[in-house]
Amino acid sequence: MISSVNPSIKAISILIPGILLGFTFDVFTPLVYFIFILTVTFMFTDIPFGKWLKLFSPFVLVALGFAWMTILYANQTFSYGEVLFTVWTVEVTTGSLQTGISLALRSLCFVALSLLFALTTDSTKFMLSLMQQCKLSPKITYGILAGYRFIPVFQHELQILRQAHRIRGISRKRGIRGRFNQILRYSIPLLANGIRKAERVAIAMESKGFTGEKDRTYYHQMKVGKKDWLFFVLIVGTLFLVFSLSYYLGYLNLFGNHIS
Repeated sequence: MISSVNPSIKAISILIPGILLGFTFDVFTPLVYFIFILTVTFMFTDIPFGKWLKLFSPFVLVALGFAWMTILYANQTFSYGEVLFTVWTVEVTTGSLQTGISLALRSLCFVALSLLFALTTDSTKFMLSLMQQCKLSPKITYGILAGYRFIPVFQHELQILRQAHRIRGISRKRGIRGRFNQILRYSIPLLANGIRKAERVAIAMESKGFTGEKDRTYYHQMKVGKKDWLFFVLIVGTLFLVFSLSYYLGYLNLFGNHIS
């Protein structure tokens, strides 16, 4: 299962295709790789399809917006080919249409890769992996982890504040000023509670001997094994195979130039 892959190796494996796909401007390459990502997501993970679709669907609208704007306002490098139709005196060519569709598919690839990482990675293990494999400073990683853990606490406290205001009959006035006053009523107590909690966490970490030094021992040891490198080869290697296939078929387009 992909959830057991080392988080740092997983992040690097997903980051490389995300960067390299940005250089392609043909439809074939991102389309084939997008199908591959979907196959990996639903064959090698236990992510519920409904949850994945709920998170993925808003980005489809964003990708369509990117595609439409690119089609209408493509520069001269990508406005090659025959004129297909005209929108508000703007001529849409085969080149601009291909570039817009390619941009949409690349955006969907980025989203699919991001969801594959986010939904199969434990935040605590990711931080530990960044410290042990990537040698990131414990001060940064533990600070990020502590802030991440505070998010549900702040949500719960905000809910309590709203209920307390309702019990006391405090209602929000209409208009911008009413909204601003409501933000002040909520932000000041949340900020005070956040400072108190941060001080308690800092004191607790110091009492446990935390100094922020990189040369330290870990209760949970994150290791890199054959399975992790196999995942790296699968994700990155498949991308290069898709590049090779696209080049062989004559579809590969880098920066608006056909590679053949």
